[in-house]
Amino acid sequence: MAHARTVPSKNSADLARRLPNAELVIYPDAGHGGVFQFHRQFVETALEFLER
Repeated sequence: MAHARTVPSKNSADLARRLPNAELVIYPDAGHGGVFQFHRQFVETALEFLER
C-alpha cells in the first residue's frame, strides 16, 4: 500500500527556490489533494508552464 507523505509548505518553497525555472503553486486548504480539489486550475497552470 502506498503512503502519501506530506511535507511543510516551507520545504516545498525551499525546493522551488533551488530548482532553476521552478514554479510553486500552493492551493488554499488543499493539503496533498490539491491536484484533485483544484483540477481545473492545476491543468491550466501546468499547461501554461509546459508551453514555456
